[in-house]
Amino acid sequence: MTNVAIEPGDYAGLHKDVVSVVESARSTAARNVNAVMTAAYWEIGRRIVASEQGGQARAGYGQALIARLAEDLTRRFGRGFGRANLASMRAFYSAWPAAEIFQTVSGKSAAPENVQTPSGKSLPAKDAVDAMSIAPDYMALATRFTLPWSAYVRLLSVKTAAARAFYETEALREGWSVRQLDRQISSQLYERLALSRNKAALLRKAADAQPGDLLTPEEAIRDPFVLEFLDIKDEYSESDLEEALIRHLADFLLELGDDFAFVGRQRRLRIDDTWFRVDLVFFHRRLKCLVIIDLKVGRFSYADAGQMHLYLNYAREHWMKPGENPPVGLILCAEKGAAEAHYALDNLPNKILAAEYQTVLPDEATIVKELERTRAELERRTGAS
Repeated sequence: MTNVAIEPGDYAGLHKDVVSVVESARSTAARNVNAVMTAAYWEIGRRIVASEQGGQARAGYGQALIARLAEDLTRRFGRGFGRANLASMRAFYSAWPAAEIFQTVSGKSAAPENVQTPSGKSLPAKDAVDAMSIAPDYMALATRFTLPWSAYVRLLSVKTAAARAFYETEALREGWSVRQLDRQISSQLYERLALSRNKAALLRKAADAQPGDLLTPEEAIRDPFVLEFLDIKDEYSESDLEEALIRHLADFLLELGDDFAFVGRQRRLRIDDTWFRVDLVFFHRRLKCLVIIDLKVGRFSYADAGQMHLYLNYAREHWMKPGENPPVGLILCAEKGAAEAHYALDNLPNKILAAEYQTVLPDEATIVKELERTRAELERRTGAS
């Protein structure tokens, strides 16, 4: 070893870079291992289904098969292969069937009667599940299953394929943790989107979105919001509501959407000799503007629009940064009349929206009714066009 002096500044930079490379590589390796194992679980499910189909004439064959397999695999590999997990793997394959997965990972649009396997071999779809002799390409399958296995287990509780696909896509796009995914499913986000005229339009637009499409404030802001995580009493003040939202800020941001960033609360502004306080201020990354939120524990009133108009005029002049779009106002209220909100908010110089919040989840009957109403409305509009 030579006694050459090493400049501390030069070494510090190199050390930092090398540490970054190693940590990045380890993180990537861990993600790849998890994705490959998830792909392996899907393949296990596929083989269980194939074996069950071979013995379907025998009563209880599937349960007996899983019970014996769980015992043997646990003896050999330890935890992770119990009956419940093997049943989840079987359900995993059934929810993400071979015809869909093989076509996805091949990147080709095969005819319905053919299935493109990850190894490049073409099989009749009816024989895909029986292709036991084909060695699966786990790395290719892993590109399709990039969420953690626990996320897919949670997705299995979602009843409809369309809803599962929605939550899977949103979890990937928004980077939800499993806990966040669980809350969105539990709070019925997919169903609640149909309760909102604006969000139903956004879902319809998303089906054939084009690069460069501009997001509008109406599409970016949900209505209604469900704030069941606040756990507040039946009677509460606006300050109680604000305090609870700040206490549960992470959950509130999740309900708002991934593009919202918290800026501040009780932001003071002075006009003439009067001081005002804005309840909450956020920034929306895609809209590139401040979002001023005013909390109301009661019903929306046209007077609320005037107060918000004042806030936005001030924010445009004093808080807006170069390159930002004009601020947007959101009046978050317990109830709003559609007609009053329409006449109070339409054609204003500033963009002001009113949205309802609920502290409990809507009941299932209401959701089903609204889903049917929204579906009928969308079909009517499609037929009219």
